[in-house]
Amino acid sequence: MTRRTPVGGDREGFGAGQRRTGDEQLSGDENGEAQQRVLRDVDMGTPKQYSVVQMQRFAGFGVGLASLLTENVLSHPCIVFRRQCQVHHCSYRYHLQPFSVLNVMLKIQGAQGFATVWKGMTSRFVVQGIQLGSEGIIAEFTDFPREVTTHSTFKQVFKHIALKGLSIVVTLPFFCASLIETVQSDIASETPWVLDCVKEGFRRLLGWGAPTTTRLLPVWKLVLPTVLYGLLHYLITSVVQYIALVLLRQGKDRHKFDIDEPLADRNMLETYFPELFATFLGNLFSDVLLFPLETVMHRLHIQGTRTIIDNTDWGAGVLAINTRYEGMAECFRIVRLEFINVVAWSDPALPYIIYSLQGTTFLLVIS
Repeated sequence: MTRRTPVGGDREGFGAGQRRTGDEQLSGDENGEAQQRVLRDVDMGTPKQYSVVQMQRFAGFGVGLASLLTENVLSHPCIVFRRQCQVHHCSYRYHLQPFSVLNVMLKIQGAQGFATVWKGMTSRFVVQGIQLGSEGIIAEFTDFPREVTTHSTFKQVFKHIALKGLSIVVTLPFFCASLIETVQSDIASETPWVLDCVKEGFRRLLGWGAPTTTRLLPVWKLVLPTVLYGLLHYLITSVVQYIALVLLRQGKDRHKFDIDEPLADRNMLETYFPELFATFLGNLFSDVLLFPLETVMHRLHIQGTRTIIDNTDWGAGVLAINTRYEGMAECFRIVRLEFINVVAWSDPALPYIIYSLQGTTFLLVIS
């Protein structure tokens, strides 16, 4: 006999099944809406954050490119004229005012053409590449660190400084050739090829330690002033840069809760401005403080090379370099006796012009 289920029980079971199905559907709808809200919030927030990050990356690239161009391209005419003034041993005009500097530079450019103020720029890039390459090769085959931090030991710092000194020694003969290309007059010389500084550097290196009957100094006599200037410039720049960064970061910590400043602008300023300003300040201090030593170094490098430079007194005519220094001590003594206090600052306006250009470019890019 077949057993029949009560009709009421079927209805109750069917109703409970419908309630369970409805609850499951409601729960699924709520989960779907929650997921859609999350995805919508992500879609609304991600492009904004992504655009801020992209804008900061482009800003960093632009600031770095502007810094590179300003340091090596825009300021190169001032570097050319500064070096010419340094090796002009019989000059009687010291260009203490920026306007006298610009007047003479414009006269030289008008007489010899626009390219005369950019001479030697390619050789400067070649020398910088040789120094960076030699530094990397030496660091690869030794335990000399290329970078040091505040947590580095004294031994690591000493090895790092030794690495810088060795790279300066390797670059020395090529720097001599680059200096000649920078200061020589276009009227009395031919336009050098891009890699002529490398060829002339090897020629200068072949005379290492050989007795000379001319006024040309052997390379080993140039090691001390060149390494001394290079290391002092690096140390002064690093110390001033570190102090400036510490002071700027302390000021930033005191004002980091400024709600009136937009987040993106604050991040960009905090990221790029302290580093740029610290580097700018370090280079300015080192260039001004070491200007006398740089003058002595350049005069020793250029002596005996039969280089003819432009007349930096009035901007018309040329003159030959015919000094007779036996070494760094004699050069410094004679220069000091000739010009007394003015020799050390025989062209102080040019460093300020150079860094005024760099500072103006940084402010324009950051703003």
